[in-house]
Amino acid sequence: MTLALHGGPPVRTAPWPSWPPPLDDAQRALVGKVLDSGRWGATQGGGVADDLAAAFARRSAVPYGVAVGNATLGLFAALRGLGVGPGDEVIVPAYTFVASATSVLLAGAVPVIADVDPADLHLSPDAVRAAVTDRTAAVMPVHLAGSPADMDPLNALAARHGLAVVEDAAQAHGAEYRGRPVGGLGHAGVYSFQASKAMTAGEGGLIVCPDEAAYEAIWSVCNLGRRPGGQWYGHPSVGWNLRLTDLQAALLLPWLDRLDDEIARRDAFCAALERELDRLPADGPARPVTVAPRPPGTTRDSRHLLMLRVDASVERDFLLAAMAAEGVPLDAGYPPLGTMDALTRAGARAEPCPAATAAAGNVVWVRQAMLMDDPARAADVAEAFAKVLADSPPRP
Repeated sequence: MTLALHGGPPVRTAPWPSWPPPLDDAQRALVGKVLDSGRWGATQGGGVADDLAAAFARRSAVPYGVAVGNATLGLFAALRGLGVGPGDEVIVPAYTFVASATSVLLAGAVPVIADVDPADLHLSPDAVRAAVTDRTAAVMPVHLAGSPADMDPLNALAARHGLAVVEDAAQAHGAEYRGRPVGGLGHAGVYSFQASKAMTAGEGGLIVCPDEAAYEAIWSVCNLGRRPGGQWYGHPSVGWNLRLTDLQAALLLPWLDRLDDEIARRDAFCAALERELDRLPADGPARPVTVAPRPPGTTRDSRHLLMLRVDASVERDFLLAAMAAEGVPLDAGYPPLGTMDALTRAGARAEPCPAATAAAGNVVWVRQAMLMDDPARAADVAEAFAKVLADSPPRP
């Protein structure tokens, strides 16, 4: 069959679900209530942003939460509130969004880029162990694509070296590790509400933490150096205005009531797609397309993305162009952080990262909006793969 890239009919012409989904009645009602109240900001306290922070803290099984303008600022505030600053090093994974590293730079510290596990692509405890120095102050596991990182060995290593643990849970709303929600597994966890995330207000973020002293320090960083319950014009430490507005929080708070159903919907699509991919003809013992495995300890994957590893013999740029022409657009994913000149010029240190380098060449993503489709339509993705792989030129 002729590829759509070469003029043939595409496998799929129907649109994929849009993201974000349409507003529901609860969101419309709460947004209207905030608009009518005139309390749009979060400076007065006791508003919807505080309700959202409390609700997320409960879901994360910790007592404290702080809503912020975005997750990059949230990571920065968490680091600063936990005492990380100039002269310190923070270990981050090589296969992640750039903000994991730039938030460290914003805090005045040095990102140390360590390799990921070659199978599940999450931060490798062995790579962290090799990267620790006497300047290391924190480690930042990333719950990549909605899968929880394997936290037990990372927490044990951090405890042994006296390191803070800041979870980058930007993509992992609702994920669980060994029966516990992510975000509350370290000293602080940070969620994102950016436009592509599983809950979104266009932008936004939220920090959760288990310790009262850490919460008060993080809250102060986000509120111009004030102290909870202190004087309005009292600023005993340096801080910034990083607050989320009540208008944004009004979009997010009702979303928590439907989050579990949306995770189940994405999980059903992922399961169906994995079954379909297993049926693709293989040239030898290796499957041509496989789903990246969940890290050890995963009890709930929130399925923000589905990461697929394609046989290394396939030329990936051709694959992406051909799949898009078939009506199945895929994402190329992250380049390794250590290859970004802007980070190294700013002082980041990159350890050897062969697993992240390999992932940048043979891993592609199925985006969240596509995962919200009817699981029966997962066959479209597999059919497009079968068609494209049958006519794919070898990697040069």
